[in-house]
Amino acid sequence: MKPQLQRPTSAFIGASWLALVVGAATYLIGLWNANMQLNEKGYYLTLLMYGLFAAVSLQKSVRDKLEGTPVTGMYFSLCWISLAASLTLLAVGLWNAQLAPSEKGFYAMGFVLSLFAAVAVQKNVRDVATAGEHRTPADTRSEA
Repeated sequence: MKPQLQRPTSAFIGASWLALVVGAATYLIGLWNANMQLNEKGYYLTLLMYGLFAAVSLQKSVRDKLEGTPVTGMYFSLCWISLAASLTLLAVGLWNAQLAPSEKGFYAMGFVLSLFAAVAVQKNVRDVATAGEHRTPADTRSEA
């Protein structure tokens, strides 16, 4: 299967970055203002970082497989397990947290938006890099 070499639009790139910034910022601002112990705040901060890494790593592994780059089954499985673990740990943490239901929903939505946006941003970065590698000399002359 041959990968598409189409560059994403500037609007999609901007929307992806905006979603990542909004998702992560709202999650972090909510965490900063939360009335919880510092160790709880650390738990939720670590989950966000772990979840973002797991989502981006999984997206990269899927893309590598699509493009024919070897990805070991163990690494691919660990990516899925890590993403599932971060979501499960967030769900368990929010279920047991002494927070209002609206706050729990706020954290869950900020987390999921951040994960989705991180995947979109990573895809855009890779698409832009791939499209740049496959440009012809005629493409560069027409831009001058």
